[in-house]
Amino acid sequence: MENKIIFLAVVLMISIVNATAQFITNNINPSLLFQGETITYQGHQIKLGPKAFYIDGQLTSEECQKNPFVFNSINEAAKHLSNGSESDPMILYIAPWVYWIDNPDDAEIRIPKTGEGVPFGLEIHCEWLKMVGLTNHPQDVILASNRGQTIGAKGNFTMLNIKGDGLSTNNLTFGNYCNVDLFYPHNPKLNRKKRASAIVQAQLIFSNGDKVMADNCHFISRLNLAPFWGSKRTLFTNCHFECTDDALNGCAVYLNCNFDFYSSKPFYNAPNTGAVFLNCDINILTHGDQYLAKEASTITMIDTRFHSNNLNYIGWIAEPSVEEKYYQYNVTLNNSPIIIGNKDNVSTVNMIGKDILNAYRLNHNDSTIYNTYNLLRGGDNWDPLNIKPIIDSIENKHKINLSSIPTQLLISTSKTKIETGKDSLMLQTELKRFGNYESPLEDINWTVDDKYNSLVKLLPKEDGNCLIIPTNTNDETKTVVINANTKTGLEASAKIRIAPSFIDPPQFIHIPKIIKIKDYLQLQYKLDMPYQDESIIKWYRCKSEDDKNPIEVAVSRFNEPMRKYNLTKADEGWYIMASIKPKHLRCCAGNEFKVLYKRGINIENPQNDTLTIKPNLNNFSTSNQARIIEGFWTVDCYKPQDTKEQNWKADNHKEAWYVGSGLNGAANDTGLIQNTKGARIRYQPVGDKFGDMKISLTAVPAKTAGQGFGSATDQYMDIGIKMDLNTMNGYALRIFRTAKFGDAVDFQLMEYNNEIATPISSPISTSCYRPNCTISVEIKDSLLIVKASNSNNYNSNSKVKKKVYIDTAIKPNTCGGILIQHTGSIGSGATLIKDLKVEWY
Repeated sequence: MENKIIFLAVVLMISIVNATAQFITNNINPSLLFQGETITYQGHQIKLGPKAFYIDGQLTSEECQKNPFVFNSINEAAKHLSNGSESDPMILYIAPWVYWIDNPDDAEIRIPKTGEGVPFGLEIHCEWLKMVGLTNHPQDVILASNRGQTIGAKGNFTMLNIKGDGLSTNNLTFGNYCNVDLFYPHNPKLNRKKRASAIVQAQLIFSNGDKVMADNCHFISRLNLAPFWGSKRTLFTNCHFECTDDALNGCAVYLNCNFDFYSSKPFYNAPNTGAVFLNCDINILTHGDQYLAKEASTITMIDTRFHSNNLNYIGWIAEPSVEEKYYQYNVTLNNSPIIIGNKDNVSTVNMIGKDILNAYRLNHNDSTIYNTYNLLRGGDNWDPLNIKPIIDSIENKHKINLSSIPTQLLISTSKTKIETGKDSLMLQTELKRFGNYESPLEDINWTVDDKYNSLVKLLPKEDGNCLIIPTNTNDETKTVVINANTKTGLEASAKIRIAPSFIDPPQFIHIPKIIKIKDYLQLQYKLDMPYQDESIIKWYRCKSEDDKNPIEVAVSRFNEPMRKYNLTKADEGWYIMASIKPKHLRCCAGNEFKVLYKRGINIENPQNDTLTIKPNLNNFSTSNQARIIEGFWTVDCYKPQDTKEQNWKADNHKEAWYVGSGLNGAANDTGLIQNTKGARIRYQPVGDKFGDMKISLTAVPAKTAGQGFGSATDQYMDIGIKMDLNTMNGYALRIFRTAKFGDAVDFQLMEYNNEIATPISSPISTSCYRPNCTISVEIKDSLLIVKASNSNNYNSNSKVKKKVYIDTAIKPNTCGGILIQHTGSIGSGATLIKDLKVEWY
């Protein structure tokens, strides 16, 4: 009997030990209990199985092996997923921990797969996947990576690429800690310092799915945050976002969310029906002006509160057009009502007193209801917040439409310019429900401001479209704004240029001829017209009187005929030809007339001891010209050897440069701007040997934060001096973006040897490469000297210089060619060049 009692006691103890081994309480969230086959969370027991995985980073591999549905890493669990459905989703229950999606200690550089442009940390293909953090505090469950463009990756590293409809995430933090410190107070051993201070593209999640939702989630990075980029109908509720530029999802609804903006343009753009903010808080941590997007967008803000201590202005984009429409209601800055974009107020629609507000927000029983059903229902009545019954009830009671209200009115047109007496134009309208769903047309009201009444006649049609008849009897072409609106308050506008009836191009009273006056040529002609001359004139150099391939050297721009051509030493021995297309403001350009100055140019009293060129960039010929000829600019596109790792090609099918206004920081200047990636200009002076020389210019980058270029992917501008353009030997200043700083570039001296550039000085980081940066590159005796500065005194840390001075000893040569090579992005990454001057001593 005693032995039996002892045996039973031993069995009981073993059972208790075994049972204890199956019960593991989470160290961070005591309400979470792992029981081998189930988990208990906040009093609810969840059975694990093929559609219910448990992930806990505190579990050992041995503990995970006991159950095929238990894992200690997201990556391992992802290997075993199966597609869910809307009624039976695939669920990942994730315990508090820091889960590295990409190994931060792996020194290997992440590169994109063949044929792709982005490297991913983890790719998941799963329909109706649900990821649930087992906590009420999303900062306790972190999915992490810490790589970005040029910092641990080649390309814009993206932590997750999740493909499939029905993705939802709850109580999680998605963080790319490339430029942000990871702080995990529950276990300081999991803390990690950011990889670098320079703000680079460090992305979170791509998603191609529909019906995507995140609740109580944090999205942490800086540049290119990418919260579910590419998703279709998307809802964020009670989420937190930290970002700089080009960051947010532009096709989403943000409800009860809060944001920290660390720079001025969190959207690149919000296309189609755009992005909606409902009852959100936005903390602006920048200074000066805050914009919401870089490019034309569709953004709506309802009950949204901005908070800032150092803000001058809030606009939708820097240069809005009347054709863009942005909607707002009850928006405040530091508790005071504001109108976004109130400087010009051409595109803001205030929804106060308009029925369109019901598409987003309505009052019911003394409470506010945000109409997410109307916004997200699409074609299948998706109702993620289960408010359809309330909306149906209100609709039935008041006999009004609250569930299929369009949120966008569009005007499309086949032309932007029409001529009186010749053309007419049909403006077509389109209504869209949120999510880019077509909606039946309603009655459209067409109007034009009184000041345009004499210029156009509007003939509205029953189908909602409108026929435009031009009636401009003035001489000048006028821009007319035509407006459309619905009864609910949707608005749209179109800008149409209304020309008077065009007449034939003017005839010559005096046939064009070229005469020489001292040191310039004059194209003399007279046209039979009462209008100001806008003729298009081009100048060419020809080898002989019958040269069939003249080389264009100067052109008219901005409706100002270039009648005068200044002669230089470079024209010596050439024949000069001009072409003219007669034109004025009420005609198209006429047939081209060519005239040749039939004597080779002989420059009297040439100054051989010094030579200076200061090209008038307004008349600079940007026609591609690849030959290297003394006295000519060589204009082309070229991909240097040191950019071979980057995925772009030189494109010489279009002009590599253009003359005009730039974007953003260069919008108010006119100069020479890159039109293709790899744009290059070179100049070979006339002569055999050259001594000291100097190049000076003003650079106006479109970027205003000091980073100069789109990214640190071999994007630079070289200013080459004393170059042998045939062998591409010589010296240069290189200005380039690095991964060291997000608000500075590096200046470094280079030596070219057969097209290959190698550094001959240490780099200097500077904050001066912003509008307007004055730069000089000079060779004096055996010294290469570079100076750069900016009249604006930009703040910088101790490692960043406000001004640049570099010199280094070089081996002199007798070459005199110059080079400007730009390998950066065009558009918002381009640099406008003005005040260009070259001196040879």
